[in-house]
Amino acid sequence: MNDPLVEFGQLTTRRAILRQAVGGIGGIALGALLNNEAVARADTGLPHFAPKAKRVLCLFQSEGFSHVDLFDDKPALHEYAGQELPPSVRGTQRLTGMTSNQNAYPVIPPLKAGKHCGQHGTWISDLLPHHQTIADDLCIIKSMYTEAINHDPAITFINTGNQQPGYPSMGAWVGYGLGGMNANLPTFVAMISQGTGKNPGQPIFSRLWGNGFLPSSHQGVCLRPGASPVLYLGNPPGVTREGRRAMLDDLAELNRRQAETLGDPETLARVASYEMAFRMQTSVPELTDIRGESEKTLEEYGPEVRRPGSYAANCLLARRLLERDVRFVQLFHRGWDQHIAIARQLPNQCHDVDQPTAALVRDLKRRGMLDDTLVMFITEFGRTVFSQGKLGDPGMGRDHHGRCFTIWLAGGGIRGGMEYGATDDFCYNIVEGPVHLRDLHATVLHCLGIDHTRFAHKFRGLDVRLTGVEEARVVKQVLA
Repeated sequence: MNDPLVEFGQLTTRRAILRQAVGGIGGIALGALLNNEAVARADTGLPHFAPKAKRVLCLFQSEGFSHVDLFDDKPALHEYAGQELPPSVRGTQRLTGMTSNQNAYPVIPPLKAGKHCGQHGTWISDLLPHHQTIADDLCIIKSMYTEAINHDPAITFINTGNQQPGYPSMGAWVGYGLGGMNANLPTFVAMISQGTGKNPGQPIFSRLWGNGFLPSSHQGVCLRPGASPVLYLGNPPGVTREGRRAMLDDLAELNRRQAETLGDPETLARVASYEMAFRMQTSVPELTDIRGESEKTLEEYGPEVRRPGSYAANCLLARRLLERDVRFVQLFHRGWDQHIAIARQLPNQCHDVDQPTAALVRDLKRRGMLDDTLVMFITEFGRTVFSQGKLGDPGMGRDHHGRCFTIWLAGGGIRGGMEYGATDDFCYNIVEGPVHLRDLHATVLHCLGIDHTRFAHKFRGLDVRLTGVEEARVVKQVLA
């Protein structure tokens, strides 16, 4: 992977050629040059091999949904309902401070019954009836695990490959490696919604879609709900589009001179961001105007689709972004932290996401986009099989559990209608096919045509990778 200063030299050389050819840099030409990722990354050798996916949609269910209740029912959970979890199962594994001092750890089976769905017969809770209808499109991985036990390190870990802040997010890495496909929209877009489970949910920090130590042009752009999805995108009163264009041309020339003097690649990133903002003045309003969507489509996503900022509305916007060839789209949905009142909170939270998620998968499939769009429905960890709080109390919930949890993948490069990995009789430990977060990252990059062992960026003298320095593997068993 190129050093930022090498990239700077390549870009300034191209800029000099362009300047000679057209007799001076204009803002539009400069913006096109800086955002033409096919040119700017032509010598990186990426992708390393033919990709199965060219886009990624990450549906991040923040705060840890309960794999026990939604995807991983076992006969022993019902046999031991209300009884103490056998000490041999729990062993000496660390618990959070919220349950480590409990006097009892009674087993709690899934809150609701479920069905064996699709040709494979995978069990999905009746809390997710719409998911049950798309079972044949899903690859359900039941053996995910992480070392993180609390929210902030766990959500940072799965989104950046490191428990410490300051590292690039998945979307930033993908944009850095492959570039964008639409010059009028960002390569990486994020959106946030609040669910009706735990409200308010855990905070979501912008570093989760940040660029870390990569050039800042690779950070995600977070779309806000409502009439102003991107702050300060419109022109101030009295400023015309022609006037803004002229101002950007002058500003680009000043930044060009500074870049040539100081050799700072961030100056070029600043110019690129100004140019992208200018183009987004027309592309974003068109993107967020859903009046052209059919009533049938809107009905499929559910009644909340008309409420800006809802998970359903964000799912529809995600599809519109993907069909406009935005490379990486990530939704963050808060409210899954069911430490208390899980019997009340979890059904509400499932209702938020079930119909829109299934509608989005079907929508992509109907439009022929699922084959080359990798969809991830993921979270930072799972939930304990034992209760947090007194058994039978309305305030009873489930604590964090990183030793095993469930996610699902679909689309570009992934086999549908299957399960991978297995947990023990109490959904507490992995007994087959463990998949670490690093393995997930390696598999996502593989679907995009990237060999994770060869995809690195020089930082503080190290070749830093999304998958880190410890061993990571591509989970080939889930590949189509």
